[in-house]
Amino acid sequence: MSARFPIDYIEPVFRPPSEAQSLILPVTNGCSWNQCTFCEMYTAAQKKFRARDEAQVLEEIRRAGEQLIVNRVFLADGDALVLPTRRLLAILQAIREHMPEVRRVSSYCLPRNLRKKSVEELKELADAGLKMAYVGCESGDDEVLARVNKGETFDSSLSALDKLGQAGITRSVMILNGLGGQALSDQHADNSARLMNEAQPEYLSTLVVSFPMGEARFREQFADYRPLSQLQLFGEVERLLAGLELQHTVFRSDHASNYLVLKGNLGRDKARLLAQVRSAIEQPQQANLRQEWQRGL
Repeated sequence: MSARFPIDYIEPVFRPPSEAQSLILPVTNGCSWNQCTFCEMYTAAQKKFRARDEAQVLEEIRRAGEQLIVNRVFLADGDALVLPTRRLLAILQAIREHMPEVRRVSSYCLPRNLRKKSVEELKELADAGLKMAYVGCESGDDEVLARVNKGETFDSSLSALDKLGQAGITRSVMILNGLGGQALSDQHADNSARLMNEAQPEYLSTLVVSFPMGEARFREQFADYRPLSQLQLFGEVERLLAGLELQHTVFRSDHASNYLVLKGNLGRDKARLLAQVRSAIEQPQQANLRQEWQRGL
């Protein structure tokens, strides 16, 4: 009889694409904000937010250390950094004790999670093993953020990114292509570029906004939203890229939602990436675009 898997999950469980080989360790259930109208990840009844029992999490870490050999751990669910620093340190120290092969621990992070955390606290977490935070900024434009009920602003996002950077925690930022619709597309691209230029994150990715469960929730606060066509999505990415002045940022636009796959380093590859987007706009039939059936999330 095989041993039971050491971690109890409440489905659905999400993780960034780059954490495919990581052990997913839920330290919270759901998302503490859970009011973004574009996000349906944690809307199921069983995903109502709560901090998981600390003793249970520590016991799961111990059992995982006995049964598994892993190099990376991702702290789930939507915003593990909402937990008090003391509890996060206990989790990180348990990982270090019971899973000494782990080289990187990462987590999603809402900017609001860091309002009460000092740079010194974040440095403690970094020293204990927290190496990367995935920050869903979604946009740098305050009007777009208000329309989608993100609960953040340009300033709150920048403050969180600056704190993480000062603490030595690698920042992977997500911007949602198409989030502002046709009316707000230009300011969405321009202010997202401005936010990234000020923050200089280590990683930046773009995803295309999508509504697999329908648009009703999204349109409650954005009734006049008009989605971007495929070519308009490319135009918005082109405008974003043109406005970016990054020094050492790995750029990826290769999520399952993207029609056009882009990979490079900014600013070294800016001209090449812009040329790729321009080519897709002018000659889409030759751009090796993903088909609709390939974009399932």
